[in-house]
Amino acid sequence: MPVLVASDLDRTLIYSAAALAPAGPDTAPAPRLVCVEMYEGRPLSYLTETAAGLLAGLGDAAVFVPATTRTREQYRRVELPGPPPRYAICANGGHLLVDGVTDAGWHAGVRARLAEECAPLAKVHAHLLASADPLWVRKQRVAEELFVYLVVERELLPGGWVEELAAWAEERGWTVSLQGRKIYAVPKPLTKGAAVREVARRTGAEPTLAAGDSLLDADLLLAADRGWRPGHGELADSGWGAPHVVALPERGVLAGERILREFLAAARASPPPPAHAVGLPA
Repeated sequence: MPVLVASDLDRTLIYSAAALAPAGPDTAPAPRLVCVEMYEGRPLSYLTETAAGLLAGLGDAAVFVPATTRTREQYRRVELPGPPPRYAICANGGHLLVDGVTDAGWHAGVRARLAEECAPLAKVHAHLLASADPLWVRKQRVAEELFVYLVVERELLPGGWVEELAAWAEERGWTVSLQGRKIYAVPKPLTKGAAVREVARRTGAEPTLAAGDSLLDADLLLAADRGWRPGHGELADSGWGAPHVVALPERGVLAGERILREFLAAARASPPPPAHAVGLPA
């Protein structure tokens, strides 16, 4: 029975240049970095050199599952150290990739549930655009025909606007999350946690370990037996917690390194299955 490790990517394991270090003075030497994502010929995302080694080792110690809100196209730009993960979760659980290919049955089930339980994407998208001000909106995107997000100038964002949008969305079966410069509107049933439970069922892996930094990762952490969150992000800012989730003090790219240390230590410490479970004399 292998250990299942499911982790958010952006601002949990990998970091853009803007998110590498916490705000404020820091006298510690800058860590050596490894680029794991290129976009339009430019480096975009990094982890530390130490974290890269830890992640490569994690692939041999556990079933490692990237669990991201990124679209499939955005996820495929990332080249993580170690063996390619057999399973990956994209679009916040809307797509379960198996050896890089979408599981059609899983996706169809997700679509059916969204149609039954949530307001249509087109309605939410229209409301989002009508209520947002072009003065502070830089981009708007519909992701995989499942959810929508805005890229905004955060310093120009009016106070209370996100809260008002969240209240409107709540009544229609959607949730709102502010992550850096992105405002996400996501159907409530579209969760990483549901997809992680499906991977656990298919692989027989236990226990499940998880990490994440945003409100969209709360369900992922609650689906795990043990979890970690960094000292930055929506979960930290809101004081979110759970008895089995460790709130780490590290912020920025060093938080990603700490999370990988915790994953690897926990995976290696997990007790082996009983002798009879592997066909040996009890």
